[in-house]
Amino acid sequence: MMQTEQAQPQPQQQQQQQQLVVQNSAGSLSFNSNLSKEDEEMSRSALSTFRAKEEEIERKKMEVREKVQAQLGRVEEETKRLATIREELEGLADPMRKEVSQVRKKIDSINKELKPLGHTCQKKEKEYRDALEAFNEKNREKVQLITKLMELMQLVSESEKLRMKKLEELSKNVDSLQ
Repeated sequence: MMQTEQAQPQPQQQQQQQQLVVQNSAGSLSFNSNLSKEDEEMSRSALSTFRAKEEEIERKKMEVREKVQAQLGRVEEETKRLATIREELEGLADPMRKEVSQVRKKIDSINKELKPLGHTCQKKEKEYRDALEAFNEKNREKVQLITKLMELMQLVSESEKLRMKKLEELSKNVDSLQ
């Protein structure tokens, strides 16, 4: 009896598995042959409805995006217009004030340009000092090595003189033996 109970769920399980198998081929969904034509038609209809809604959502997104861009363009234009109007109003209040404002703007602009140049100058001065210090250090090292070389040359010269004396003595000794 136990075997018959186990045997029954297997065909049902296989049938359910066959119904759940979905194959994606050539971009369209096709279901196992156990699904009816009605089910296929419903799933196609649902899929086309889903696609239509997605397209509508995308279209509305584009419309909203275009409206936002148009609004931003208008806002920019209005901002420029308001700035121009403000400058004209300031110019009407005091003609010298406009000139002073322009000079101040130029000064601010030059200050903005000077700031990085000052930093660059300080950086280059530091690099110069570092390079000069390294150059002087190497120069001192060179002088020390030249002094040591001169001392060694003097020692070598004295050593050669001693060797020459010994060679002469040996040569005399050899000559005296003959």
